[in-house]
Amino acid sequence: MEDFRTPEDLFKEGSKKMSEASQHYAKYLPAVIAVFIAIFALKSLVYSIGPDEVGVIQRFGKYVRQAGPGLHIKLPFGIEDATPVKVRKIFKEEFGFRTVLAGVKTRYSLQQYLDESLMLTGDLNILDVRWIVQFKVKDPVKLLFATRNPRENVRDMAEVVMSRLGGDYRVDELLTTKREEIDHEAQVELQSLLDTYNTGIDVVTVKLLDVNPPDKVKPAFNEVNEAKQEKERMINEAWEEYNKVIPKAKGEAQRTISQAEGYALDKINRAEGDASRFMATWREYHKAPEITKKRLYLETMSSVMTGVDKKYIIDPRQKTILPLLELDKNGGIQK
Repeated sequence: MEDFRTPEDLFKEGSKKMSEASQHYAKYLPAVIAVFIAIFALKSLVYSIGPDEVGVIQRFGKYVRQAGPGLHIKLPFGIEDATPVKVRKIFKEEFGFRTVLAGVKTRYSLQQYLDESLMLTGDLNILDVRWIVQFKVKDPVKLLFATRNPRENVRDMAEVVMSRLGGDYRVDELLTTKREEIDHEAQVELQSLLDTYNTGIDVVTVKLLDVNPPDKVKPAFNEVNEAKQEKERMINEAWEEYNKVIPKAKGEAQRTISQAEGYALDKINRAEGDASRFMATWREYHKAPEITKKRLYLETMSSVMTGVDKKYIIDPRQKTILPLLELDKNGGIQK
């Protein structure tokens, strides 16, 4: 005879089996719950801090301590929370441009960020300035509890500082000679502003990357720059010619003056010597007039005769010029 059971009978039979199974496994339920509690407690008890991080530990939301890199233990079940903060990583904020993909061939966004990059200079010109700010965390406690949005704070303060500095310089200074000076001043002022508001951030560098006039006025700026370069070239050429001619003229003038001074000194010394010799001769003449007269005559003839090629000595007692004595240049008798 076929066993026929109604749905009610099947339901009662299933309920009975489930009741028996529940009674069988109920004795294991505390152990299972204990295992889950132990796993959850172990998970919330042990935490890890990366090599470039510092862990900030809070107990019921209040800061209590910091933890260095490695595995650490804290109070479980949410009593203590650990927040890792990267203190060795260098963060970068870009202004006026955005990097889409960094690598060997960096790709940049084609979108323009003129609200960040357009800047009014001290001589009322407009420039398109693109720069970066690199920074790192120096105080993780201040970073977490003294400021709400650190990156936005850095961006806002950097824009304020750079806009103010841009207004202190002329357009040609921003384009050429003062860029390193502006980088340094911007870094110092931005760091001072961040410290004032206890952001816990250390500015590593501020760097102007690209400074250009807006696209609409680039042709006019290029013409002005070409004119300035031509002006500088002509000034440099003039100074080069000046440095060639003026020192040479000064040298020649000094040489002429030195020659004139030497000539005057020589004439004075010669005149003083002649005067001294004349006075000495005059004194000797007063002592022995005849002897001095004869000595002067002989000295004079000696100096004169040395320049005569041929010498003729004539006897004053002769009545004719035939008897004479011929002397050659060396004073010898010609034969």
